[in-house]
Amino acid sequence: MTYYRPLVQHGDARPEGAVELAGGALWFTHAEALDRRSPSHIIPAGLVPEQILRRLSGHRPTIAGLDMAQPQLMGVLNVTPDSFSDGGQHDDLAAAVDAARQMIADGASLIDIGGESTRPGADFVPEDAEISRTAPVIAALHAATGAAISIDTRKAPVAAKALAAGAALINDVSGFTHDMALAPLVAQAGVPVCIMHAQGDPATMQDKPVYENVLLDVYDFLAAQIDRLEAIGVLRDQIVIDPGIGFGKTLAHNLILLRGIALYHALGCPILLGVSRKRFIGTIGKEPQATARAPGSIAVGLAGLAQGVQFLRVHDVAATAQAVRLWQATR
Repeated sequence: MTYYRPLVQHGDARPEGAVELAGGALWFTHAEALDRRSPSHIIPAGLVPEQILRRLSGHRPTIAGLDMAQPQLMGVLNVTPDSFSDGGQHDDLAAAVDAARQMIADGASLIDIGGESTRPGADFVPEDAEISRTAPVIAALHAATGAAISIDTRKAPVAAKALAAGAALINDVSGFTHDMALAPLVAQAGVPVCIMHAQGDPATMQDKPVYENVLLDVYDFLAAQIDRLEAIGVLRDQIVIDPGIGFGKTLAHNLILLRGIALYHALGCPILLGVSRKRFIGTIGKEPQATARAPGSIAVGLAGLAQGVQFLRVHDVAATAQAVRLWQATR
C-alpha cells in the first residue's frame, strides 16, 4: 500500500495545478509517496490517486457547529484530582464552570471535559465516579453558555450521561477500543466523535512502546476505526482524528508524527492535535514545570496549523488564541 502526504504550502498566489487542502486556505502541488517496503519519493499532486486526492482536498463540514476552514481551540477542563498539570483545580462545580467560561471568553470554541486522568501511569476510574465528576459540570456549563462541549471518556455510560447533560462530541482516547458499547451509542445518537490513537492504556502506555513505522501504523489504526464507525452509521464527515501524541509514544515517535501529520488529511477527516504541556515539550524545551510549557506548546501547535490541522487541544487558551491570531495575520 502507498500512502500520500501532501507537502503543504500557503499564500494567495498559487501555481498552476495547486490543489486546495481540506477545503481551506492551504494548498499543495506535490506529495510524498510512502511505502513500507521502499524509500519515499516526491510526486506531483496530479499523480495522487483520485480517491485519495478527493479526501485530501475535500471541504470538511462543520463539527459541533464549528467551521473547519478556521483553526479551532479546544479548551481542556479536567475535573480530576490527578491530571498531570491541572489535577484538583476544578473539583468544585462553580470553579469548573468559571474556568470554562473564562476559556470561552479567551477564545476556546469547544470545551473538553474529562473525569478520568489519562496521564502516563494513571489509575482506572469507575464509571459512577467519572459520571459524578463530569455530568453536573456539563449540565451547568451548557445551561449557562450553550457552548459546544465534548466529553473526554472511554466509557459508554459516561458518554450517555454526558450527552443527556448537553455534550455535543465524544472524544475517546482509546479510539473506540476500550468499551465496545460506545461506538453503537454514538451512532444512534448521531453526534460527532474524535478517534484517538493510543498504544496500550494510560497505566502501561509508556512502557517501551514499539512500532514498525509509527506514522503509517497510526494511519492504519485510524483508517480501520473510521471504517468500523462508518459501518455502523457514523458519518465520516463527523469524525475527527487524533494521532495521540504522547499516548504510547517515545519522544522520537512524537516528532515523527508531528513532522508527518499532514499525511492524515488523506483520511478525509478533520485533525485534532493535542500537545499542550506534554512531557516531550518539557524535555526539548528544558522546562520541568508542566504549567510553564505554554511557549513550547504554542510553537508545536502553530507548526500543526501550518500542516492544516483543524483543532488544537490546549490548556493555555488565551496565550494560544493570541498566538494564532498573530500567526494568521502574518500569513
